[in-house]
Amino acid sequence: MSASATPETAASDADGKPLLATLLHQGVYRIVMQRPEKMNALSREMMSALSAELTKAAEDPDVRVVVLGAEGKVFCAGHDLKELTAARAEADGGKATYEAIMRQCSDLMQQIVRLPKPVIAVVTGVATAAGCQLVASCDLAMAVDTATFCTPGVNIGLFCSTPMVALSRNVAPKQAMEMLLTGESIDASTAKDFGLINRIVPRDYLDQVVQKYAEAIASKSAHTLKIGKEAFYRQLEMPLSDAYDFAAQTMVDNMMANDAQEGINAFLQKRKPEWTDD
Repeated sequence: MSASATPETAASDADGKPLLATLLHQGVYRIVMQRPEKMNALSREMMSALSAELTKAAEDPDVRVVVLGAEGKVFCAGHDLKELTAARAEADGGKATYEAIMRQCSDLMQQIVRLPKPVIAVVTGVATAAGCQLVASCDLAMAVDTATFCTPGVNIGLFCSTPMVALSRNVAPKQAMEMLLTGESIDASTAKDFGLINRIVPRDYLDQVVQKYAEAIASKSAHTLKIGKEAFYRQLEMPLSDAYDFAAQTMVDNMMANDAQEGINAFLQKRKPEWTDD
């Protein structure tokens, strides 16, 4: 993968239609879901394509930040309900397929969390069910003011249990339960108040703001970002005392890194640091 600003087409579906488009520019790797006619649903093909691109991003030293977006009015409608319904014709009523799909989705969400580089969701439309889960799984999220979010599974007799995992780790319990129990949509302003997204950006300025935001993060030491992201999610699951012990040791290990020495020296010498990413 080169540092070219030329867009590339990622995997295609069985009909030859591209599932994703990618673009790497100044350390920012944009992944765009481009199946608006299918509401960018998380079909097995789409999840496989996203996972493959995230793996590439993790391994490419030129990629410092990942930006995940989508074409169309729907950012992501969650699981492909037609795909799920078709599985009912299988001998076991679809159980094995459902288990495989839910495992694949859970693995994808955890891949985002464990990716050694920050992932920013850019929501320009509706994010529902596992699509809302996708937003919640990203490290940061930006949205236009017309974006909406919901976990509507309860409306069709299918509680959004897996989206609940990511949602409940982003917003307060009562706010998460409000979304899960009512299935009603919330607007971008409410999503920001809930803590589901970071910023609301006017659509006309979205690309510029996202690129500037991402480049600011990309300018940091990749080694430091990797340490910080991993430590953030690990300490969240620890009791307070254990979290401080872990964080203190992480700080010690971080201080021993070349980039920490360079960054501190650059600050004291009032110059721009030159990262070696180690």
